[in-house]
Amino acid sequence: MFWLPATYAPPGFTDLLFDRAVQQGAITYEAGAIISRSPALSAGAPDYVEVADSTRRRRFAPLISACARLGYLVCVDIDSQLESIPAETFRTVETVLAKQLFVEASRQDKPFGTAEEILMHLLDGGFPSAAYFRLQSSSTYLADFHPAAFALIDLAAYHALYLGKSQLKDELTYRFYASHPFLYQGDVILFLHEWYDPAGFDALVEEFHLKVVISEPITDLYGLPALYRTAREALDLITDTGFRGGSVYHVEQLHTLLMLTAARRYKSLILPRVKALAACDREKGSQYCETLYYYLTCGRSLKDTCEALFTHRNTVLYRIHKMREDFAVPLDDPATHTALLLSTALTLLDSKGAEFFVDGSEGSTSAKG
Repeated sequence: MFWLPATYAPPGFTDLLFDRAVQQGAITYEAGAIISRSPALSAGAPDYVEVADSTRRRRFAPLISACARLGYLVCVDIDSQLESIPAETFRTVETVLAKQLFVEASRQDKPFGTAEEILMHLLDGGFPSAAYFRLQSSSTYLADFHPAAFALIDLAAYHALYLGKSQLKDELTYRFYASHPFLYQGDVILFLHEWYDPAGFDALVEEFHLKVVISEPITDLYGLPALYRTAREALDLITDTGFRGGSVYHVEQLHTLLMLTAARRYKSLILPRVKALAACDREKGSQYCETLYYYLTCGRSLKDTCEALFTHRNTVLYRIHKMREDFAVPLDDPATHTALLLSTALTLLDSKGAEFFVDGSEGSTSAKG
């Protein structure tokens, strides 16, 4: 949620979204959805957007000072003249506001107003020690708060029908008790407890067009930033336009994919023999790379490899023989096992796609823990 520290409207001006935001003192998840969908805003530049429930366009501009994004200036186009205002005028106003916000945010003696502010400051790396974090949290629900994990919800495809409304937050609060959802860098963070039902996300992801990643277990709230970074990387993977899997995943399901994605920059080190297998697969439609991958991950067990491939024993034996004889693949050399496996995995990441390495990714909407 974006809090409104200041607003202004000329006499007689009325706008449903503006009036509601002023009344609530905040803009809910629609702002995060707008930011997520706008390449310009994501890159730190202003953008003009249209929202439901209003005939007036808005100009969103990030307020940045000392490389920190501190908020946004939102201007409502009252008379269709907003774009005629010189860009330099906007920049001057935005610079002044950003500097003022930076001064306010930098005050060491400034108390945190809400638990949400404390959590965002924690995620920003603002607490130098766990003790200081706990001290600041002592007067909020965080003092005795022990969630099992959190869900990171991407708003990039948040259905436009709900822009300007609070249905999503209401639904999250209703379906997930004591979840305390809040907006951080354009995504929603929702705390989950041991009793939560993963199926609760099914209807939500369909209705609101969401993508969700469930974090690894939380053992200490002070460790939230590291868990968030991993969850954010996982969310980037499943929101990629080339990803053809489901909508809800646990980070644990994406471990292999996350590691392979990080190792992708070393593709030039793929073993020549694996490159030869891949070339044969492309030209003749064979399945040498996939067979080699499962043969190695199954500990060279012929039975397990056949089951993983759903392929007859004789077919797998034939492929193994061909890999040994025609491609000189050292299948039984422990010294090359790791290099062979990584080379094959990186090759399959390109040929089969990310879904090949997602545990339990058979197109399911909800990932059960």
